[in-house]
Amino acid sequence: MTAFPETPFGAAERIDLPAVSLAVVRYEGIRLDDVAGAFDRGYAALGAVFDTGALTPDGPALAVYRGNPMETFDLEVAFPIAEPLTAPLEAGGARIEGSALPAGPAWATTHVGPYDQLGQAWGALMQRAAEQGAAPIGVSIESYVSDPTDTAPEQLRTDLIMPVGRADGA
Repeated sequence: MTAFPETPFGAAERIDLPAVSLAVVRYEGIRLDDVAGAFDRGYAALGAVFDTGALTPDGPALAVYRGNPMETFDLEVAFPIAEPLTAPLEAGGARIEGSALPAGPAWATTHVGPYDQLGQAWGALMQRAAEQGAAPIGVSIESYVSDPTDTAPEQLRTDLIMPVGRADGA
């Protein structure tokens, strides 16, 4: 199963996440209250670079959370790109760098509805994965399949991807 399927994931699907190249605007040591501003600045900068033709997106907008999003964490506002970015770019006062999704086992689900319900969807995915002996590795990925500028909140599709290890450490 691909990380960016055309059809939604089920309630909880085990996938093998490929090492997808990303163009990212990175924010370190932020809190949930900072996310909306980071998204606005980051996606605007990425859009400006795409408009110049210097890079081409190869999938939906992503947010890659590293650490516990209920505390202080690092955030990559991102888009997949076909080829790795070898040198940083500047746009809109932001630094755009190369990164990659962590390859390996993951659990995924699809949430359809407002963004303020994503916490519940994450909780359900984490519970289902734990029931199968999987443990999060501290990275959470949101794939924004629907464009929020032209999709009603109750129709927004967001794919949630949680890279995992084994709960027993094996």
